[in-house]
Amino acid sequence: MEIEVLQSLFLKHKERSLFGRYIHSKHIEPLLANLPKTFKVDVLGQSINHQNIYSITLGTGDKKILMWSQMHGNESTTTKAIFDLLNTLKDDSEVSQAILNHFTLIIIPILNPDGAEMYTRLNANLVDLNRDAQQQSQPESNVLKTCFDSFKPHYCFNLHGQRTLFSAGPYNKVATMSFLSPAQDIARTVTETRSTAMSVISRMTKNLHIEIPGQVGIYDDTFNINCVGDAFQSLSVPTILFEAGHYKDDYNREEVRRLVYQSYIVALNAIMLNDFDDNDIQYYLKIPKNDKLFSDILIVNARFDNAVMDVAIQYEEHLIGNTIDFIPKVVKIEKTISGFGHKTINANGNCVLSSDNSTLEVGMVVNIVVVNNEVLSLKLGNN
Repeated sequence: MEIEVLQSLFLKHKERSLFGRYIHSKHIEPLLANLPKTFKVDVLGQSINHQNIYSITLGTGDKKILMWSQMHGNESTTTKAIFDLLNTLKDDSEVSQAILNHFTLIIIPILNPDGAEMYTRLNANLVDLNRDAQQQSQPESNVLKTCFDSFKPHYCFNLHGQRTLFSAGPYNKVATMSFLSPAQDIARTVTETRSTAMSVISRMTKNLHIEIPGQVGIYDDTFNINCVGDAFQSLSVPTILFEAGHYKDDYNREEVRRLVYQSYIVALNAIMLNDFDDNDIQYYLKIPKNDKLFSDILIVNARFDNAVMDVAIQYEEHLIGNTIDFIPKVVKIEKTISGFGHKTINANGNCVLSSDNSTLEVGMVVNIVVVNNEVLSLKLGNN
């Protein structure tokens, strides 16, 4: 499908009531209530704090796909893109009819509603649901596994978001999107199941490289049976990890949202076509591995007494009321910091001071820095 067609679909079907990083059940419940009757909304169970965990079942096709988002509550970009996809599938178009006729989809838009409301990775019991695949200690984990067992999907889409620090390989290329075909065993054998997931990822990556060349990465595939993706892959169900990353100045993750939506459509079309071959596997194996090489802000050549140092600053995301505040915090001061900055400030050998003229220190919050008497704001707008 042509890029221009995908872009047009997104603009037409973007769910404009969802914006920014803070998305929880109260945002999506009105949207669920307005879905057509052919989109069956169910309550699969409840979270620790007794919030409903919803699913949407749609389509009449033989090929079954299970998708879940916000297993980590503060990873909402893929959820926004889910509702963009649902809007597309509500439309009586050639694209939507092809998908609905070929697939039966079950989508869990927010698996961890407590974490989503609190804007935390963990659930209300402070458990990482993506490390609970075997122990099944949490109700949210049980909901997902019960759904998987009863639905018996042919594919799984495991939808996540990643931090701004990831690069696609050892290059000055941010990992705007990352994927993984998880290992199925400790030896990381390229089984038929893994190769199928790899092939779908290759098709998505080829499409993304048209717009963001070099900005797609692959996660480490070390086998961990406690991770849900590895667990489902080990049951011979092709499982694809989606990781929505960073795009230049896109801290609201709205441009990345479009790329996630685009990837959903491309993946579904690739599975429909089912014309994968060895070239897809080879393409996947050449996608660069994720590395941690980016700082949100990198200050280079800053003077500290008689030494010239680099300073790395990362934004911490804090929920303040109903908005996410990005707090700039010094995380590293070293003679030379290997890596890149989403924003780079060259101090040119001048002292870099905080707003009260104190010397920067690791752990310090710095909304403003002063470089050679120039005041520079490091704050982002709320979302």
